[in-house]
Amino acid sequence: MTAEHAPRILYQVKQVELAVRGRLDAVVRPHGITVTQYTALTVLEQHPEMSSAQLARHAFVSAQAMEGIVRALEGAGLIERARDPQNRRRMTISLTPAGVTLLTACRDDVDRIEGEAFASLSAQQRGQLGRWLQEARKALEQPAAPVD
Repeated sequence: MTAEHAPRILYQVKQVELAVRGRLDAVVRPHGITVTQYTALTVLEQHPEMSSAQLARHAFVSAQAMEGIVRALEGAGLIERARDPQNRRRMTISLTPAGVTLLTACRDDVDRIEGEAFASLSAQQRGQLGRWLQEARKALEQPAAPVD
């Protein structure tokens, strides 16, 4: 295969994302949650007390979709909402102890998936790949250049 006919990097990234999503689904489904709900929980683990809109942006879903996710996770006792003391009109979302327990229960399986996906990379290469992916995400968060 010549370089001009090689699959685009964007296509390869999408293939990896779909493969990871399938593997994650098999891991989180027995815990009664979806991959999108798992993603929201991991975001809250890293950034407690987010608003629903902030959580939607970090979890890559629309605000409307996040409202359903939040309702389901709250109904399952995995998250809780509370009024923000600095802004009484704003509700914040945090993990409950049950949410923390669920993430802990999934951690080994998720670590295994990541380990299998990147087994051929050294720790240094994994770190570099992570930095490149962050740079790509940040570049795409910028407004698109106007098309002439």
